[in-house]
Amino acid sequence: MNKTLGNVLKYTLSIALAAVLVYFAVRNIDWNAFARGLRTTRWEWMLLYMAAAVGALVFRSQRWKQLLKPLDPGIRYGRCWDANNIGNLGSLLIPGSSEPIRAGVITSKDVPFETVFGTMIMERGWDFLFILLTFVTAICIKWEEFGGFVKENILSPLAGRGLFLWIVIGLVLLVVLFIWVSYRYRGRSRFFSRMASILDGLLAGLKSFGRLRNKFPFIIHTTMIWVMYMLMSYFCLMAIPEMSGMDLADALFLSALGNVASVIPVPGGIGAYHYLIMLCLSSLYGFSNESGLLFAMLNHESHAILVLVLGIWSYVMRFIIMKNRDAAEIKAELRKK
Repeated sequence: MNKTLGNVLKYTLSIALAAVLVYFAVRNIDWNAFARGLRTTRWEWMLLYMAAAVGALVFRSQRWKQLLKPLDPGIRYGRCWDANNIGNLGSLLIPGSSEPIRAGVITSKDVPFETVFGTMIMERGWDFLFILLTFVTAICIKWEEFGGFVKENILSPLAGRGLFLWIVIGLVLLVVLFIWVSYRYRGRSRFFSRMASILDGLLAGLKSFGRLRNKFPFIIHTTMIWVMYMLMSYFCLMAIPEMSGMDLADALFLSALGNVASVIPVPGGIGAYHYLIMLCLSSLYGFSNESGLLFAMLNHESHAILVLVLGIWSYVMRFIIMKNRDAAEIKAELRKK
């Protein structure tokens, strides 16, 4: 009961936060100007956007399959593809549900849930690294345009938050202490024994990159994921005539900034992405709120529709595959009898 109440409270706060961010994003919008911008949208560029979005999903699934291959030699690409799509579908509704759902689809007798989850932590580590790389690359290319924005909105606030830094350090030390205690007392306590087993599984997943005989394809797949993300932002910019003068460096910066919004715990990034992107486009580039909202909605809602369609399709396909597999196992058992 307490767990259920906690989940209800968590999701209620998440939805409330999304509603507040949506309010701040749309409160000063001139909807007539927004409609005029929507009418001038060049939809042929949005078709290219969709192609790039599918490409990102393809490379992401292939990268994950490569991580899982040393753990489960029989893993198929289709299973990774379906797991990613179903996980993305879940994240549209419940923040943070993507990873558990993905792990649940992949988990088998040979590869436990904790190990699969560890591979996803490895993936997120590489994604975080590439977010930093894209930020730094874009800022270095266009320091004259981006420098002031970065100093005012990122570096200055961080410089004045020493307490926050100490809190982060304290949390890290607590995690390290908990890991040490779990292994130290795993033979004396059922709880710590279970925690140590979970940590073993996570560690096995994290080691998956080290087990790769050829790491170059993994790095190429990761790079191509972010190339696709950049192209998605670029094609979306080209779809809006007012923004068609922007270049790939701008698209790279917006892509990295958009991924920061995914950290905010709201369903599907609703509100967080729109508010953050609008703030950037208005304060950094001088575009109107209406144009900023149009870019954010074209980018976010187009991707959400794609995730919805692919997620439902993959869920149906997984259901059919599992149903056929169960039927085959039942027939095999009957033949033995």
